[in-house]
Order: sequence, then C-alpha cells, then structure tokens
Amino acid sequence: MTTSERTRSLEAMTELDSAGLYRVLTWLSPAFPVGGFSYSGGIEWAVEAGDISDAASLRGWLSVMLTDGSGFCDAVFLAHVHRAVELGDMEALRRTAELAAAFVPSRERQLETTAQGRAFIEIVRSAWNCDGLDQTVAQCETVVYPVAVGLVGAAHGVSLVPLLHGFLHALTSNWISAGSRLVPLGQTDSQRVLGALEPIVAATAERALRASLDEIGSSTFRADLASLRHETQYTRLFRS
Repeated sequence: MTTSERTRSLEAMTELDSAGLYRVLTWLSPAFPVGGFSYSGGIEWAVEAGDISDAASLRGWLSVMLTDGSGFCDAVFLAHVHRAVELGDMEALRRTAELAAAFVPSRERQLETTAQGRAFIEIVRSAWNCDGLDQTVAQCETVVYPVAVGLVGAAHGVSLVPLLHGFLHALTSNWISAGSRLVPLGQTDSQRVLGALEPIVAATAERALRASLDEIGSSTFRADLASLRHETQYTRLFRS
C-alpha cells in the first residue's frame, strides 16, 4: 500500500460518526440475527478430513480463504455495491448483485449467502429502515449477504472503508467460532488466531477497495471441495 492510499483509508475511517459506528457494530455483531452461527463455510468437512486439526492449521486455512477465496470475492462485491448505491447507478447495482449471486461453488454456499442476505435485509427493514431502502433492494433479483451489507451501508450513509473492515472481521470471527467448536480450540487460542489474521484482513480490505469486478477470482479448490462434500457428510453440526 502506498502512503497516499494509507492516508485515504485513515481519512475514511475518521469519517465514521457515532451513528455510523453504532450501526456497523450492531449489524456485524454475532448477536445480529442473520444465522451466521449455523454455517461453517466448509470448515466442518475440513476438520473431519484432517485439513484443520489445530490453531495453526485453522489460521492457515482462513488466511487463504481471505486472500484467495470467498473473503476477497465478497469484499469486492460489497465495495462495488456500496459505490453503485452511493452514485445511484442502479444498473451497476443489478449487474453486481447478479454476479455475486452466481459466484458460489456449491448449493450449501448458495443457501448460506442468500439466507443471510435475506435475513439481513428483513431485520434492517424492521428496525433500521431508511428512505429509499425498499426501492433500492427491489432493484436486485437476489440479495446475497455481501450485497445486502454494502447496499444497506450505503443507504444509511456509512463510509465504505470501516464497513468493509467490519464485514471482514465479522466473517473471520464467524469462521473462527466454527473452528473453535469443531477442532476444538480454547478461547485463548481462538483469539490468537484472530489476532494473527488482523494484517491479512486489513490487506484483503485494501486490495478489495482497488479491485475491479474483472479481478474477482478464487483459487481455493480444497475449500470449494469442502463445501461440496459437506452436503453428504455423515454427521453435521453446521449447515455448510
């Protein structure tokens, strides 16, 4: 990251007022009822297969998921949706939402992201509605989770940079929570994993802010297999 890019990021972070901060913390809290706790993103199968067996292997798995998998892809979708809503470019919003809905490797992953997206929109409509939100949501045939977060954040005037960092932190925390129950890991080891991933989350956010939709791509083949094989896993605690 260049000095100017770092300066812009810091300036955007300072733009988050108290209301915006309150909403980001609320919407991306584990207590916000989108059902994220019921999904493991394929981690359940990875644990059974022996790919993840301790804190170090969980950290390595999640590092790749963030930089080369769904973490990066979802972050790019969120950023492009947020900008489209800010600019009132409904055609760009529709195209991005359609691409995001198609960009999933398995039926379970599709269920995960669409169910959380619907839940996020429904809860915000009930408790945090704002002018123009319904009309903006209506532009999208399917609203997957990162699209929902980007759309709602822009509709409420929440700055993109802190919203994106919050989204990636919540995504990573949910993955670690699943891993802590499956490996299992203690609370201290789980926090060590989260701490070790901090620079990777930050780097992923910065990269996503600069990326075009043409740069979206995944090279996490083993994780994609995990999401496919989880569908027929004999014993399952999670839905994905």
